[in-house]
Amino acid sequence: MRRAAATAPVIGLLVLASMATALAQRRGGFGGGGRFAQIPIAPNTPYDGRFTFVRVRYGADYGFASQRLPWSHDYPAGEQHFMKIVDELSLLAPHTAETNILTLDDPQIFKYPVAYLCEPGGWTLTEAEALSLRSYLHKGGFMIVDDFRAQHWGNFEAQIMRVLPEARISDMDLANPVFHAFFEIKTLDVPQYYDPPPAIFRAIYEDNDPAKRILVMINYNTDISEFWEWSDTGLKPIDESNEAYKLGVNYLIYGMTH
Repeated sequence: MRRAAATAPVIGLLVLASMATALAQRRGGFGGGGRFAQIPIAPNTPYDGRFTFVRVRYGADYGFASQRLPWSHDYPAGEQHFMKIVDELSLLAPHTAETNILTLDDPQIFKYPVAYLCEPGGWTLTEAEALSLRSYLHKGGFMIVDDFRAQHWGNFEAQIMRVLPEARISDMDLANPVFHAFFEIKTLDVPQYYDPPPAIFRAIYEDNDPAKRILVMINYNTDISEFWEWSDTGLKPIDESNEAYKLGVNYLIYGMTH
């Protein structure tokens, strides 16, 4: 793994370079592709041992991504941009263009160590999905939860407690190892895209023991993937996008090493 200190400037350079592609990747509004624009979902790439970004799908399957389907927000630009950053900073050699979308009861999900769930304010679980997610987490899976705020907490908590009824959700501080897994995160007062501050970071630990690994990493009252999606447009300062990428890289490295 390359040293963070040596590679930190790379993020800014990549964000600058990606701005040149903005016209080729035009998206018609914040939150992904215009208010209700439909983006066809690309076929999943077959498992080949390389790291692949996995986005969790829930609810009805319409075969497209749009603002109407909260699980698909920031798809596919958010994860594609993020994987390009990961490819430059690590030896994971991830797929950078191909990303997968899986339901939690799809057996294929057990091939992938990290899963990303967004907008859990509208998240609903079948019994099969709840049981599968519980098994996934206990077998070593790591889930990142992102992009929700305010009134959305109640639904997320209700759903995750169906998965892990014994779980305690703990607030995190800067001393947590996840914030030092690759980059040295210096503050949790991170930029907000559209939410009022502060961002709140929470976790569910194995056996409810903060000395053990994190099963579920929770970004509440913030949306780091929104920065990933729009980092090629110049609509936000590069240093703010950098912080969102640093958090994402840390989560990924932590999930792959714990």
